Amino acid sequence: MSDNLRETRVLSAVVSLVDSLLDDFDVVDLLTELTERCAELLDVASAGFLLADPLQRLHLVAATSEQARDLELFQLQAEEGPCIESYQTGEPVLIADMGTHIDRWPRFVSAAAEAGFSSVYAVPVRAAGAVLGALGLFDTRPGELTEADRLVVQTLAHIACVAVLQEHPPTAATVISPLRSALIGRVIVEQAKGFVSEVLGVPMDEAFRLLRTYSRSRGEHLTDVARRLMRDRHTRPELIRSLTELIHRRR
Repeated sequence: MSDNLRETRVLSAVVSLVDSLLDDFDVVDLLTELTERCAELLDVASAGFLLADPLQRLHLVAATSEQARDLELFQLQAEEGPCIESYQTGEPVLIADMGTHIDRWPRFVSAAAEAGFSSVYAVPVRAAGAVLGALGLFDTRPGELTEADRLVVQTLAHIACVAVLQEHPPTAATVISPLRSALIGRVIVEQAKGFVSEVLGVPMDEAFRLLRTYSRSRGEHLTDVARRLMRDRHTRPELIRSLTELIHRRR
């Protein structure tokens, strides 16, 4: 890819995400789009976004694939891995070849290899002197990030901070409420994704894409659609019919 084309794609992604911040956006949907853009711009296989709760426990908020989702969750369960380390130290962790770090994270490296990943890059998400989470990138090929790549990742991490803290000034004393809101939203979306997957017999990735497509086509927040699906039995049948129609249109 030429430098001019890459610059155009990066600027286009930044403008699109900032436009979303200036509108009535859904934080879970926006963070999902942000991880997707990050993976595309850096030409890596997958990306994931971890956010800490007020007790400094990390939670998965967005992932571009089920493989990235599973590996991020494995990091949290095993309490080891580059995203954990990046969050704890507040520094980037850039691993060009995970096979050379088996002693550093034995369980994580084994799980990553099983998932087909060879390299990983994790950057902290920071605001007001506090680390709010970590953005992780996973690729199937060994390789280094260039300085331009690192700048792209850090720029998107800054946008993620703004998305999470949009309604509150970015001070350490005021980040708890928006963090909690984002995490609760992700839990509701995960519940709805699992429900759609089971009811319609589709993979989890497809269930999530259906919910996002439905919410965007109607100008609704993703978390609002998920909440209605899980809590409102009166509107649930109609929503399921609409999601079923989306499946048929794609075939």
